[in-house]
Amino acid sequence: MGADTPARTIARLLLAVAYFAVGIVHLKSPEGFLPIMPDWVPAPRAVVIGTGLAEIAGAIGLMVPRLRRAAAWGLAAYAVCVFPANIKHAVEGVPVSGVTLGWAYHGPRLLAQPVIIWWALWAGGITDWPFRRAKSGKAGAR
Repeated sequence: MGADTPARTIARLLLAVAYFAVGIVHLKSPEGFLPIMPDWVPAPRAVVIGTGLAEIAGAIGLMVPRLRRAAAWGLAAYAVCVFPANIKHAVEGVPVSGVTLGWAYHGPRLLAQPVIIWWALWAGGITDWPFRRAKSGKAGAR
């Protein structure tokens, strides 16, 4: 599992660039993320800074072969952990920097979250699904 194909390399690079860029935004402008933080999150500003650092570390880790799998697991877990903020942003229509985004943004964004989780796992070589091929010549191959 985890053959380093050109498609996987490109997917990994794109994901790393995206996470790195968003991580920088979290560090430079944490205030922009505070309105979407659920009320139950303690120390929201520190959490935003921490998530920015996690994104940057995960992006770098994806590009380092010996760290790749750990980074992929970390980014997948990260995407699960930030989902409550995405839900709050959508359900409550929280304006960020004076802009309220509608369901034309939020609907696809929420639906994309599982894809982002899968993307991290696939780009990191943890899963080959759905591209794995059944081994031929074996009875009951899956």
